[in-house]
Amino acid sequence: MDDLLKKSFVAGVERVAAWADLLDAINVYPIADGDTGRNLSVSLSPLRYAGEPKEKLARRLLMAARGNSGNIASQFFSAFYDVDSPKNLKVAVQEGNARAWKAVSDPRLGTMLSVFDALEENLSQQDFIPDQKRTHQIMSSLEQAVHETQDLLPKLTEAGVVDAGALGMYIFFEGFFYTLAGGYCIDFVVKADGTPDDLAKISGGQESVVMIQEGDLYKIHMHTDDREKVKAQVSALGAVINWEDDNLSEQIREFRNTPADSALHIMTDAAGSLTREDARKYGFTLLSSYLTVGDKSLPETCFPPGELYSAMESGIKVSTSQASAFERHQSYVHAMARFEKVLYLCVGSAFTGNYSVAMEWKKEHDPDNRLMVVDTGAACGRLGFTTAGRREKSCFCQKPQRTD
Repeated sequence: MDDLLKKSFVAGVERVAAWADLLDAINVYPIADGDTGRNLSVSLSPLRYAGEPKEKLARRLLMAARGNSGNIASQFFSAFYDVDSPKNLKVAVQEGNARAWKAVSDPRLGTMLSVFDALEENLSQQDFIPDQKRTHQIMSSLEQAVHETQDLLPKLTEAGVVDAGALGMYIFFEGFFYTLAGGYCIDFVVKADGTPDDLAKISGGQESVVMIQEGDLYKIHMHTDDREKVKAQVSALGAVINWEDDNLSEQIREFRNTPADSALHIMTDAAGSLTREDARKYGFTLLSSYLTVGDKSLPETCFPPGELYSAMESGIKVSTSQASAFERHQSYVHAMARFEKVLYLCVGSAFTGNYSVAMEWKKEHDPDNRLMVVDTGAACGRLGFTTAGRREKSCFCQKPQRTD
């Protein structure tokens, strides 16, 4: 497996991990137990080891699978992982889809199976070419399949949501395919001394181009493989008032979002010893690091405490590692897409680099100052108490207030 395919698998897994709490929030089928995000994060975690021998990774997937969604997904990916080149995706998807349909006794459309069907149908019509145009075509067909799930299952129709498992697979594949395709999503405002024709020449050959003129200001959106070349060309035409770019493997589409219950949404690191149950009960977002116990690696909030302590008592090697910058960026994007204002109570910068990662992202992507990042200087119980206290206060505030 080449390095690009490895990165694509990892990008898909990290996207799912970053959006897990949204998947939990909309989980109503087959039962509303709010665990689809967690189950998919755990079940797909072996794909972080992309590059391992197929037999070994297939066993990891089998052992990691949990829940209805996780077991179906693991069957699909046990075959999909056989792909050794983008050219062979069609065969891998066909085999993966066949296994997924056999994984459940009562398979239903309106679930992630609809997404697998849509992907197989799309690739049967045209092979995958790693470019932006082809990727857009694939993702459009998968997006339609996700939206249609709401009309296929009565529980989803009644709740007014799409299927959580289907959305989880969409999130994975968007990361996977856009990483294979590469490229950047660019938004900029330029005060141009030239004419619209000059800007049209620059945007020619690019994709998804939108250009809006307001006097001598031009707001332009485009997808490109060479952001530096475009930036240099634009700068030569006039003053660049604003410039934002995102790697397309990190670009998130907004789906149906649950409105915030308070004026300010709290996000914090799981190092504060808070649990997923705490986060669900009190309505805040947890950002996890990873625990590696033997050859098993999971987000720290998904590792059963009993299993962890038992492993430590048995002398099994246990280590921790930070989530990648990509996964953390996805967590910020996820929170900003769902909530108007977000307060990130970050574990002390003396312990990790999480604060600097967040501030660097904020500098590039938060011109409206919607994300507030606080270096708490704390970890463990102190960080947990700080988060719980801030969350309780925000419930009673119409507007965010300073908490000393």
